Order: sequence, then structure tokens, then C-alpha cells
Amino acid sequence: MEKFISIIRNKYLLAGVAFLIWMSFFDRYDFATQFSYQQQKNNLIQEKEYYEKEVTSIEQSIKDVQFNQNEIQRIAREKYKMKKDKEDIYVITEIEEPKK
Repeated sequence: MEKFISIIRNKYLLAGVAFLIWMSFFDRYDFATQFSYQQQKNNLIQEKEYYEKEVTSIEQSIKDVQFNQNEIQRIAREKYKMKKDKEDIYVITEIEEPKK
């Protein structure tokens, strides 16, 4: 029993345990903070991948518009409601029901 008490009273052991507790829970970079930083990093990596895919798809659509006449006509018809001579356009829109 005395040996156990002498180990507990050891100032180096107490200082080491106090240091570990301080670094684990009270320090600026404790475990919870590191975990939240890691989650933020993972979210940012996923966003980066998403935006890289979007950039490549937009670049591809720009190339299509520059060199493909059918793509130019499709965009003109859908977005700008343009038409050829002797051609009728019917624009159909959906109306949302009012919420009660």
C-alpha cells in the first residue's frame, strides 16, 4: 500500500498526468477541436471534388456551344425562346398550389 501511495505522490507522475489531462481536454488543440477540424476538412474536400466536377462539365458545355451548331440551337430555343420562321412555340409552366 505504501508503494502505491509513494507512486501517486511522485511529483513527476503527477506533473505528467496533469499535462496529459490539460493537453487532452483544456488546450487550444484538444481532441474535440481536432475532431471538428477533421470533419470540416472532409467537408471541404467533398465540396472541392463537387466543384471540380462542375467546372469540368461547364467547360465541356462551353466547348459544345462553341463548335456544335445543334447545341447552339438547343440553347437558343430553351433559354431564349427563339424560333424558326413559321414555327410556333408553346411555353408550359407549372403553377404551385397555394399552401393552406
